[in-house]
Amino acid sequence: MICCERGWHIVRMWAVLLVLWCGGASQACAQQEEKHPAETQDTIPAAQVKRERKTASGHARKKKIEEVKDSIAERTRQQADSIMAARKAAEGDSLVLDSAMLKVAGDSLSSDTASLKAMADSLSLDSARLTVLSDSLLQAVLAKRHQKAFRPDPIRSMWLGLVFPGGGQIYNRKYWKLPIFYGGFLGCAYALTWNGQMLRDYSQAYLDIMDDDPNTKSYEQMLPLGYDISGKEERFKEIFKNKKNYFRKYRDMSIFAFAGVYLLAVIDAYVDAELSSFDISHDLSLRLEPTLLAPGGTGMRHLQAAPGIQCSITF
Repeated sequence: MICCERGWHIVRMWAVLLVLWCGGASQACAQQEEKHPAETQDTIPAAQVKRERKTASGHARKKKIEEVKDSIAERTRQQADSIMAARKAAEGDSLVLDSAMLKVAGDSLSSDTASLKAMADSLSLDSARLTVLSDSLLQAVLAKRHQKAFRPDPIRSMWLGLVFPGGGQIYNRKYWKLPIFYGGFLGCAYALTWNGQMLRDYSQAYLDIMDDDPNTKSYEQMLPLGYDISGKEERFKEIFKNKKNYFRKYRDMSIFAFAGVYLLAVIDAYVDAELSSFDISHDLSLRLEPTLLAPGGTGMRHLQAAPGIQCSITF
């Protein structure tokens, strides 16, 4: 379109120049006739010949200008045709490109549908696997429920606890109680060892301070370094005697505590085995609720009902 507009603009310029040139030529001829009227009157044939020549040359120029205009118009038309052909070719290429893009989009859509189909197949397979797995888990749970619950024998649990400390708890499968009882055994053993050692030390110191042998002075190890007990022997004899009795008492208490923990482990194993068959289902319930207590006896009819609490047990 731009080339066509330029061509028509050139044609218009040529036409304007032609009109101006023709007007200038006619004015020049009129001026010459005005300047030489005599010559024109005298030499009419020559003027006619000259005018004819000018007319012929003007026609030739007009013809040449028309030819130039036609050539310019033809070139403009050819340029316009070439532009239209280029546009059509571009539109055809764009159509081809659009068709290619549509083809690619169709291929991608087909691939997406194929992937979606594969995904749907995998999901259906996964759902089937999940169904099978859930069925197997349900069957396992039901089979576990149908299995007979473990009921320990109280007598066996008691004898195991007597033979081996903590054996009854292991038989009853109450493993969390083992650290408690073993901790009690270790504590009693430590107390027994400590009190026994102190009892032996103070007993030997008491024997050494009571005899008259100057070579037996183990009691000095119980005193501060460099401490002299000269003149205080009777007092320290009493102190060592009290200390000996004190640690003997706590040694004996440690022995009783050890035996108590041992017997407690045995009793716990026996009671735990006995209570393993005790019903603790939801059917057992204890309910407390307020109520009105009616007066009893024949001589209490004039008394009113008193508020109270009613206890009901369901089993």
